[in-house]
Amino acid sequence: MAVDSAVPAVFIFGDSTADVGTNNHFSLPIAKANYPPYGIDYPGSKATGRFSNGYNIADCLSQLMGFRRSPPPFLDLLGRSTLSLTNDIIHGANFASGGAELLEHTGGLAIQQFATVRGNLTASLGPEAADTLLSKSIYFLSIGSNDIFRYYVVNKTFNQEKFVATLEYAYENHLKTLYSNGARKFGIISIPPIGCVPSQRIFNDTRCVEDLNKYSQIFYSKMVAMLPRLSSELKEMKYSLGNLYEIATDFMTSPYKFNFTEVASPCCGSDLFPCIVEVSLCQNRDEYLFWDWLHPTQAASRLTAQSLYDGDPKFVSPISFKKLAED
Repeated sequence: MAVDSAVPAVFIFGDSTADVGTNNHFSLPIAKANYPPYGIDYPGSKATGRFSNGYNIADCLSQLMGFRRSPPPFLDLLGRSTLSLTNDIIHGANFASGGAELLEHTGGLAIQQFATVRGNLTASLGPEAADTLLSKSIYFLSIGSNDIFRYYVVNKTFNQEKFVATLEYAYENHLKTLYSNGARKFGIISIPPIGCVPSQRIFNDTRCVEDLNKYSQIFYSKMVAMLPRLSSELKEMKYSLGNLYEIATDFMTSPYKFNFTEVASPCCGSDLFPCIVEVSLCQNRDEYLFWDWLHPTQAASRLTAQSLYDGDPKFVSPISFKKLAED
């Protein structure tokens, strides 16, 4: 798994932006991407369950950390023998699931699953070695958009500040629980301008829905205030906060700088129709910001990961993801 890794392991928590196959395990009517044309640009053109034409943000960040791709879904590992499980889990696991929310059981379930991983590592390596591995590993989190989508649909007049405060509280509790289970280095990816995804533009004459974007902006400001406070309380905590709102806005306002020719419509499907086998598919996928009506292309994910890794203060603070891994 590791090529020349900067950290011993990568653990990933989040929603469909980081899911690498978790939802393949569910039989319920739930979002899935394990069918063509998803994965058309993944090695072997395999539809793995990633909501992308190829790699997603979990893969791209893992690659920058020195791994070949994201670690496998936690649920993929459960059926393996104890020895095999330990050999795999020692390099990390991906707990992200399409549709996951901070305020629903899905967010908490991933944290519980990580506690299981800690127990396995402790039993296999011993307490001291397990603690060392977990403390030197990096933890990427990309979640919160689905909470906003759900509550915005239910009540567009809901007090934005009050609602986002509940997300902040849930996020803080997740970080505390991860910390209590040995996590120390957190790479946090904030919420993008979700009012600009193709599925929302249809409600505003193809323009961004600014009410939705406001939630994303408030969320980022809450995180900026909460994380220093939390890290002063949790003395060994280190973090890097990625401003995905600014990164995505840069893509949309200066597309040609990034070789994008289309930043409003999806490559696969349309604003109205999902990405399925029967729909139209663009040929120049690296020139599109959006793969389907909600998710970025592999090209956009790679650019995003590089921005988080490099450390332009406009896009990531107080340190880059690279520095976070090295510390």
